[in-house]
Amino acid sequence: MSSSSEFLDVAVTTAFVLLSLAGIATMVRLVRGPSLHDRIVALDVLAAIVVGVVGAVAIERRESILVDVGLVVALVAFLGTVAFSVFLEVQNRHD
Repeated sequence: MSSSSEFLDVAVTTAFVLLSLAGIATMVRLVRGPSLHDRIVALDVLAAIVVGVVGAVAIERRESILVDVGLVVALVAFLGTVAFSVFLEVQNRHD
């Protein structure tokens, strides 16, 4: 194994650990809230973490098709965030 391959393995492992910790912290925020806005932001952050995990898996397995999967997840998450924002805006107008 070359030193660059060893460095890449360490970097991917570190990324998995940090993304796991971020995911746990985000799940706590998702459950505890306290408001609906906080939960929506937590869902958006969770989607970004999933994109990061997919990217790390793509690097680890050296499969570029997974980058496309990450892009699709990011786009769907963005659309979901916009939909939630519109929902909250309409709800605030009626209150």
